[in-house]
Amino acid sequence: MSDVIRLLSDHLANQIAAGEVVQRPASAVKEMLENAVDAGAKNIQLILKDAGKELIQVVDDGCGMSLTDARMAFERHATSKIRNIEDLFRIRTMGFRGEALASLAAVAQIEIKTRRPDDETGTRLVIEASEVKVQEPCATPAGTSLAVKNLFYNVPARRHFLKANSTEMRHILEEFTRVAMANPEISFRLYHNDVEQMRLEKGNAKARIVDLLGSNYAKNLVPLDEDLDFLKIRGFIGKPDASARTRGNQFFFVNDRFVRSPFLAHAIVTAYGALLPKEVFPFYVLFLEIDPQRVDVNVHPTKQEVKFEDEKLLYQCVQASVRHALARFNITPSLDFAAEADEVQTIGGAFSAPLTEERIARIQQSPLAQSFAVNGREETPTRASIGATMQFWKDHFESSRAAAPEEEVVVSAPLLPEEITPPAPVSHHAFQVQGLFLLTTVRSGVVLIHIRRAQERILFERLLRSYNSGRISSQQLLFPIALEFSRTDAPIVQEALDELSQMGFDLTPLGPQSFAVQGVPANLPSGEEQSVVEEVVELLKNEGHADPSMRSERIMAAVARRLSRSVSTPRQPEELQALIEELYACPQAEFTPAGRPISRILTTTELAELIG
Repeated sequence: MSDVIRLLSDHLANQIAAGEVVQRPASAVKEMLENAVDAGAKNIQLILKDAGKELIQVVDDGCGMSLTDARMAFERHATSKIRNIEDLFRIRTMGFRGEALASLAAVAQIEIKTRRPDDETGTRLVIEASEVKVQEPCATPAGTSLAVKNLFYNVPARRHFLKANSTEMRHILEEFTRVAMANPEISFRLYHNDVEQMRLEKGNAKARIVDLLGSNYAKNLVPLDEDLDFLKIRGFIGKPDASARTRGNQFFFVNDRFVRSPFLAHAIVTAYGALLPKEVFPFYVLFLEIDPQRVDVNVHPTKQEVKFEDEKLLYQCVQASVRHALARFNITPSLDFAAEADEVQTIGGAFSAPLTEERIARIQQSPLAQSFAVNGREETPTRASIGATMQFWKDHFESSRAAAPEEEVVVSAPLLPEEITPPAPVSHHAFQVQGLFLLTTVRSGVVLIHIRRAQERILFERLLRSYNSGRISSQQLLFPIALEFSRTDAPIVQEALDELSQMGFDLTPLGPQSFAVQGVPANLPSGEEQSVVEEVVELLKNEGHADPSMRSERIMAAVARRLSRSVSTPRQPEELQALIEELYACPQAEFTPAGRPISRILTTTELAELIG
């Protein structure tokens, strides 16, 4: 049998590397802009055609390259940054991946013109599919002009999977924003299809944030500057008014490199605490300066995910720094310790029997624990939440059963267990639990219904019926409302205008980043216009490869989710009964449109175990 293992050709190896480094036009933009920054440029131009599919060109006035360096830059594993293994852990510059330009050259047509300031003539290279076609001297300004043409021209399958121009342009804007945000001392220009889209002058960090994200941020920035033993943190966090229901305006830079860090993001959210409503994201642009040997940036091909030496300590430092900044500007609310003590005493007095540690552990491990909620968040029940829930059941459920044992109210849902039958038109067995749940009796025990999720399912079904019948009405506003979005979010709103119109929204573009809301769905509460549109933007930003034909339903689900947080909570018995009846008239009453459970049956066996 002949040997089967062979070395890959350089061209094929480059194409494989390109699959990691160059996923879409935005990937090329990132590498090219970072190389221009590393070259010491003070002025950088990004020129695009057809959202980068036809042309991506970066022109800078940096240090330029010699003929030899220009040739070597397109060889695999060629770099000016690394000489030995120690250098790998001391890198502070951006574009040090040795295969980036080689990967681009494998999947595009490249033209580069470059000249060092002291050289009389420059160098021009033309490269196609990793092969140098032209090498000649040329007259060119000092610096480098790198043009990537017809991306993936020789890989049709990759080009076929590129998204619409609006989507690809949004990803490019995200990368452009990150590089420009980290380098306010550099001026940037962005052109698309021969039209100037963005002009950023040299300035400071605050001016750059306002230029990139909009003037409405100017009055909502809180400076943060902490100098610790092993870490320096500088930048800005947003006042609570600058928070939004969409992600995207959260920026972490480690040694001036944009990174994604869920655990650091969590540190910031917890630092805000009760200042932010649930499911709202704070704004921040934070620069962390740390010894490169304490952070590993090579854990991901795009270098956007990093690993820190001591994550727990870093978490505490970031959290404390944000709290300090909020406190210095009198944003952190004062605490009413007397009221808090009264609340604790009230909860403690609700215990009707001692809760031993063994008993608490048994309850926490039982299926019943899934139905608890603490401060509106589902999580493992605590001693206080168990005690409060037990007291409610003792005060309401048991007394109702004792007073009228022969009467039973039962609830039906297509996907609930078979022994449950449709609800009777009797409402005095339905109880509201702390504004979060609805409790009613069934043959096997009780049903606990999550009120907000039930309302979300009901609102979604209403929207869907109106949408399918073409009868969604739009209520025109007496005074139109102006909404402003970031440069990356505005194209998403523009792309969703047709779907929003079919939902009853009448939005008219006012400029590159602003829209006028002239009409809204008839049942939309006043003041919720921007929140609902932001919910839709957040959905579309994170839809990934979802089926485009289902976009309208996903938008309706986002609108229903937002509206469910605004509608009033039913309190009267007849309102509770009406919610039960409408919920179980829905085709799918067991789950929200996003698949979260709406109700749970608590059997008599589980209740007996809980009471003990």
